[in-house]
Amino acid sequence: MNTLTQRPWALLLSCVALSAIAQLLLKYGMSRGTAPALSADPRAILMLLLKPPVLIGLVIYAVSVVLWLLVLSKVDVSQAYPFVGAGFIITMIGGALFFGESITLARLGGTLLIGVGLVLVARS
Repeated sequence: MNTLTQRPWALLLSCVALSAIAQLLLKYGMSRGTAPALSADPRAILMLLLKPPVLIGLVIYAVSVVLWLLVLSKVDVSQAYPFVGAGFIITMIGGALFFGESITLARLGGTLLIGVGLVLVARS
């Protein structure tokens, strides 16, 4: 497999960013107004999936999956997959900024460890 050249880096980072954005939209859609109760009722599931932030989040997530497939065609999975951890960093920051979620010392420490791991993998 090729090493990470500029294009796979861009694809990889785009994939991770889009996935994190999708997660934030899904959270927004589920916390906005009254979320339908989770059930096996097809109408309830359809109502849930058609909420605009949820639908947009799912579409963005699907785009990120297609980008991920392109990344995997160019990069060793053992080198690419650790970068999924960057999504934890983005979503933690997004959760704090957009939803007022707290960033505890433990969360911050764990996220910093993920960041250090990403740097080590990127340099390998």
